Amino acid sequence: MSRIVLVLGSSMGGVARHVRMLAGGLVTRGHRVLVAGPGGTEEAFSFTGTGAGFAEVEIADRPHPAHDLRTALRLRGLARGADVVHAHGLRAGALAALALTGSRGWPRLVVTLHNAVTAGGAIGVVYRLLERIVARRAERVLAISPDVAQRMRGRGARRVDLAVVPAPPLAEPARAAEGVRAEIATRLSGTGLSSTGHAPQAARERPILLTVARLAQQKGLETLLDAAAGPYKGDPVFVIAGDGPLREELQARVDAEELPVVLYGWAEPADLLQVATAVIVPSRWEGQPLSVQEALRAGRPIIATRVGGVPAMVGEAALLVPPQDPGALSREIGRLLGEPALAARLAQASERRGRELPDEDAALRAVLAAYGLAS
Repeated sequence: MSRIVLVLGSSMGGVARHVRMLAGGLVTRGHRVLVAGPGGTEEAFSFTGTGAGFAEVEIADRPHPAHDLRTALRLRGLARGADVVHAHGLRAGALAALALTGSRGWPRLVVTLHNAVTAGGAIGVVYRLLERIVARRAERVLAISPDVAQRMRGRGARRVDLAVVPAPPLAEPARAAEGVRAEIATRLSGTGLSSTGHAPQAARERPILLTVARLAQQKGLETLLDAAAGPYKGDPVFVIAGDGPLREELQARVDAEELPVVLYGWAEPADLLQVATAVIVPSRWEGQPLSVQEALRAGRPIIATRVGGVPAMVGEAALLVPPQDPGALSREIGRLLGEPALAARLAQASERRGRELPDEDAALRAVLAAYGLAS
């Protein structure tokens, strides 16, 4: 039985879900697991509910020398006696590397990089420095996509492999499809009419183009709003499920331009996927997005940007477009809505690809191999 410390920053999305899955699987396999991260992550994801321990460690999104020194010292104490420290994210990885500086042999440091560095200017310089720290100190770097793997090899990382980050099995819908459609129509209408003058009952029959994303700059939602203006066959409704710092800005634009867009908020993916005509992924960059995996498992056609790990994930199950190109996105939306045979072919390919995706057991085998432990 090994002692494993999992470190994460202030994630409220896929990274924390992944860490919780790893914690539960490792505990089930007989390992002692401690999750170290901000208190809010424990409140939201209940790592202790998996049988793991939890230690509160504040890891801020941006570098802060005095705060980071205290965090590194805290992590050094928590890592004492551990066999493996597995950090998730560049900030957590760099702080874990600093915490273990000077240690010899165990604990082994493994770092999973869940995102690419897209920042420029002074912040970009700092993040590139953090990448070099991780590359020099980590025994194994697990990269979320081929471009991140190549970048870390260029930084001098000794061993880089692709991470396995599966979505949890897609749950059964908790709500009936008709009820979900009715709610979307009501939200779109506001006062009883949609922005295009459709009555709520008619709006229930319109195609639904679903995007599941945090409302943040990386997700390219301004490009989606550009494309949403249409016009398109069937007069689709664009549903964006998620929340984040851009919500007010996006809602203001939807209202001002009277776009057929519903900012739905966080929701159970299965509820919305059951009514989705297609799933749209307009991101500037993605690694192995859980939302795309869920769309594949649900057998939905996908239109996505050709970025990061998306092309390898979707195979032939998606129409791919350049990022930040609303014209290209609009054309592919029009094709999909106007060609039922194309939509059916994509749906079949999506369902096949969904069956081929790695599962949680594959992810656990991969991390145990990275740790140098038997699975």
